Amino acid sequence: MFDLFRSRDKAIRILLGAMLVLVALSMLTYLVPNYGTGNSTSDQVVAQVGKEDITTTDVEKLIQARQRGNQLPAEIIPTFVPQMVEDMVTERALAYEAQRLGFQVTDQEVRDAIRQMAPNLFPNGTFVGKDAYAAMLAQQGVSIQDFESDLRRQILITRLRDIAVEGTVVSPAEIEQEYKKKYEKIKVEWVEMKPEMYTKDSQPTDQEVRTYYDANKASYQVPEERNLVVLIADQTKLEAAIMPTDADLQTLYNQNKDQYRTPETVDVQQILLMTQGKPASEEPAIKAKAEDVLKQAKAGADFAELAKKYSDDPGSKDKGGLYAGVTRGQMVPEFEQAAFSLKPGQISDLVKTQYGYHIVKVLKHDQPRLKPFDEVKAQITDQFKKQRAADEMQQIADKAKADLQKDPAHPEKVAAEFDMQLVNADGLQAGKPVPEIGTNADFDQSIAGLKKGDVSDPVALANNRIALAVVTDVIPSRPSTFEEVEGQIKTLIAGNRSRQAVQKHAQELLDATKANGGDFDKAAKAQGLKVETSPEVDRTGTVEGLGSAQYLTDAFAKPDGATFGPVNTPTGTVVGKVVGHVAPDMSKFADQRSAIRDQIKSDKARDRNTLFEAGLREDLTRRGVIKIHQNVISNLIAQYRQS
Repeated sequence: MFDLFRSRDKAIRILLGAMLVLVALSMLTYLVPNYGTGNSTSDQVVAQVGKEDITTTDVEKLIQARQRGNQLPAEIIPTFVPQMVEDMVTERALAYEAQRLGFQVTDQEVRDAIRQMAPNLFPNGTFVGKDAYAAMLAQQGVSIQDFESDLRRQILITRLRDIAVEGTVVSPAEIEQEYKKKYEKIKVEWVEMKPEMYTKDSQPTDQEVRTYYDANKASYQVPEERNLVVLIADQTKLEAAIMPTDADLQTLYNQNKDQYRTPETVDVQQILLMTQGKPASEEPAIKAKAEDVLKQAKAGADFAELAKKYSDDPGSKDKGGLYAGVTRGQMVPEFEQAAFSLKPGQISDLVKTQYGYHIVKVLKHDQPRLKPFDEVKAQITDQFKKQRAADEMQQIADKAKADLQKDPAHPEKVAAEFDMQLVNADGLQAGKPVPEIGTNADFDQSIAGLKKGDVSDPVALANNRIALAVVTDVIPSRPSTFEEVEGQIKTLIAGNRSRQAVQKHAQELLDATKANGGDFDKAAKAQGLKVETSPEVDRTGTVEGLGSAQYLTDAFAKPDGATFGPVNTPTGTVVGKVVGHVAPDMSKFADQRSAIRDQIKSDKARDRNTLFEAGLREDLTRRGVIKIHQNVISNLIAQYRQS
C-alpha cells in the first residue's frame, strides 16, 4: 500500500503502465509498449505497416525498457527479438485498420485517459505541469510526443479489439456445464507401471549391442577437443596489494561528496483507514472509526498494536505500521506534510488523502548532512581499491594477450609477470566445464574456431576475474570406438525396450480387466501390480503417489466402471478404472454463476481476438500493407548474440 503514496518517483511507472489498464478493461491478450516512431534516417527498417516504419531503434528501445524492468535477461534477448517484432507489427496493423475504418482519438480523450490512469499527476485535481510530466517521462528516455502518440495508438487498438469481440455470448447451459466440470469429483483405482520394473528382461545381448553400433556408427562421434593453457587474473588479489594514501582517499572524497550526503529522512508509523474503492456513503462511518482509533493512540495505546488491528495498509500493518528511512518526494503531499512537520514521538491528527484517513506517528527525524571523511574512509578505501584494480585488470588482460600472441609457447612466463593463475585444461569439448572456471558460454565462444597457437579474447568471469587462453593443440572430431559407446548403447536399447514393455503390459491389463467382467484389481494382481485407490478429487486436485489430477482427464469423461489409459506420466504409465463420480454441489451454483460466465466470456473473447488479429495480419500482408525485412531482423539477432 505504501507504494501508492510514492507520488513523484513512482508516477512515471504508473504512467508507463497505462496501456496495461487499457488491456485489462478490454480483456486483451497482450500489449507491447513502444517508444518513439523511430523514423531516423540512420535506422534500418525492420518492418513496414502502411507508411509507418518499425526500425532497429524501436526494437532496441523496447529491449532496453524490458531490461530496465528486469523482465528480459540479456542471454535470452536473441530468442525474443522475433516475437517482439511480431507484436510491434500486430500493434501497428491494428492501429492501421482502426484508422482505415475512421476511428479517431481526440486530444481530450488522451488527457482523460492519462488522468484516469495516473491520478498522481493531478494532486488535488491540479495537473503537476508540463515540465514535471516531461521530466517523469525523460527518466525512462521517453518524450511527451512519443508517449502520447503510443497512447493514441493503444486507444485505437482497444476500440478495434472491442468491436472484434463484441457480441460474445455465453449461454446458461454453457455456464452450468462449466460449473459441473469445475466442481465434479471422481474416485479411481489405478496402477503406475514404470520402465525400471521391466529393465531386467530388457537387457540386450552383446551381439545386439554390436549390431546396433555397426548400423549407427555415424551417430557416434567424439567432438573436436582442444588443449588449453588458461591464464586467470583475479581482481581480489590486486585489491589486496593496493595501498592508497590518505591524500588519494581525500581527493576521491572531495570529487564525490554527493555520494556521501544523506537526505532528510523520517521513520514513521501509520494507520490507514481506506476509503478508496468504497462507496461515498461509507465514508462518514470510516472517518468516525478513524477518529476513535486516533483517540486511542493519543491516549497512550500501543501504536503498533493499533496498526496491526485497524490499519488497511497490507504493506505495513504486520510491522506495526512502520516505514523507516522515508525521504521527501516519496509520499503524496498530505502525508509528506504531516510526516516531516511532526517531532519525534508526536502523533498527527487525521490526515486525509485520496486513499483514506491516515494517523501518522513520527519515531525519528534525521536532517540532511554530509558524512565526514573519517566516517566514510573505509568505504572510500574499498572504492579506491576496486576502481584501481578494475583499471589494472583491463590493462593486464590486454598486455597478457599481446605477450601471448608474441610468444604462445611460454604462457608460464606471462602468468608469472602479471601474477595470473595458470591452469592446464586438456581435452576440452564445447559446453563442458573448464577447470577453475566451470561451464561458461562466453569462454566457449572465445575459443571456438581457434587453431593451435591462437590466443583467445579476455572473458569476464564470476567473482571479478578475467580469463584468456592459448590453444596448445586441437584434436579433430573422430568416430567413437565401440568400447567408448558400448555402455551408452546398452542403456539406450534397454530403455527403449523397457518403455515398450510398459505399453504392452498396460494394454494387457486393460484387456484382462475387460475379459474378466471389469475386475481391475484381480487383473492387476495377476500381473503382480499393486492397485492404489484415490480419494475423491476434482480436476485441479492432486492424488498422492500420482500427482496432478490432470492425468485423470480422460477418466472424468468415462462412466462409472470404465477403464482409462494408458496415460504417460514423468515416471511411467498409468492405467485405471473409474470407481465413481461425485456430482458438484449445485446449491453453490448461483454464487459462482457470474464469475464463471465472465471467465467463459473472457476466454471466448481472447480466442476471437486471436483469430481476428491473425486474419487481419494475413490480409494486410497479402495486400502488401505489411512488409517484413527478415534480413534486418536476422542481423539484429546476430548483434545481440555477439554482445
